[in-house]
Amino acid sequence: MTTRDGILQDRAGAADQVRVEFILLLAFTISLVALSIDSMLPALSEIAADLGVTNPNDRQMVITVLFAGFGIAQIFYGPVSDSVGRKPVIYAGFLIFIAGSILCIFSGDFTTMLVGRFLQGFGAAGPRTVVVAMVRDRYEGRAMARIMSLVTSVFILVPVLAPSIGQGILLVAHWRAIFWMLLALGIVTSLWFALRQEETLPIERRRELSFARVFRAIAETFRSRVALGYMTATGLVFGAFIGYLASAQQIFQEMYGMGKLFPLCFGMLAVTFGAASLTNAKLVMRFGMRKLSHRALIGHTLLSLVFAAIAFYVEGKPPFLLFMAYMMGAFFLIGLLFGNFNAMAMAPLGHIAGVGAAVIGAMTTFISVGCGAVIGHAYQGTILPLGIGFAVLGVLSLAVTRWADGGHADAAE
Repeated sequence: MTTRDGILQDRAGAADQVRVEFILLLAFTISLVALSIDSMLPALSEIAADLGVTNPNDRQMVITVLFAGFGIAQIFYGPVSDSVGRKPVIYAGFLIFIAGSILCIFSGDFTTMLVGRFLQGFGAAGPRTVVVAMVRDRYEGRAMARIMSLVTSVFILVPVLAPSIGQGILLVAHWRAIFWMLLALGIVTSLWFALRQEETLPIERRRELSFARVFRAIAETFRSRVALGYMTATGLVFGAFIGYLASAQQIFQEMYGMGKLFPLCFGMLAVTFGAASLTNAKLVMRFGMRKLSHRALIGHTLLSLVFAAIAFYVEGKPPFLLFMAYMMGAFFLIGLLFGNFNAMAMAPLGHIAGVGAAVIGAMTTFISVGCGAVIGHAYQGTILPLGIGFAVLGVLSLAVTRWADGGHADAAE
């Protein structure tokens, strides 16, 4: 081997190492959202009992209020990050998340708990929103979809493990210890990010922060048929997912009587989602985002329609194994969608990546939280609301993506 070849190999190895750490760091940065949701699921009944919640479905607000704060905040973080850079905005998000965690730790009533959860969501929105813009700063098209799929596949380890972590904490400590764990995670991840991640938006590419510019960027995002269509479709599909998250503890522990096996069941479905993200990272470079995601959406919709019909026939109480088989199939197909849909929505917005990511993230969250809250609060001891929700939102997503493809001129393949 010549000296030149050795230098080239060293540089390639160093580049690969940097990219791996970039993916791992971004995955852990956005994991605040998933861990804040999923580690809490086994504790919902205890939180409700301790804080005087009487309506069983009101416990779901511990989940949905976090999403509300998450959705509202995104519209602020993106434009600011386009002006001052990505890192300062992420620091601000971490600080707000830490403050919300402290409030939850010392909450003495349900209202205080919900305020803390709102702040956790508001803070976690900073890292989650700006991470998408950071990826867009470096990659575009299929390459961006691949990176986002790899980030998601690492990130998915969190929902696999989080319920078990929450359940394990409950075995040896009070539910407030879960919030101590979230506080520690926020501090450690923020330090890692500060020490190891460089700024991805150079000064010469930053834009002046002004209401007029932000308004123009928002308007441009909504005028793009591709961006509007795919962020709406993402929100609809994710709405069914939030409906599942909100009612998962009741379905597994109360309806099916899984008890302490709930984290295992939840983790199995999360593994399916992660496997789909890894599969997508490999297939998207070969088949393209549109073809792969559309076929997955069609399969998901047809599967959900069949399952909804079966659920209706058995009065909303299908055998547990049938329920798990359907959810694993649905989660795998949904896992083929998210990275691609997000990348396709961002494709025409590279020059306004911060605002674009913020608008897409906010609108996706608003749509999904609204749909998910309806599905969750419709829970009445059966999985019928969930089955119907998956089917109806699948049909609507399919219609919206068909409409969006009419604007394929500014879409990525």
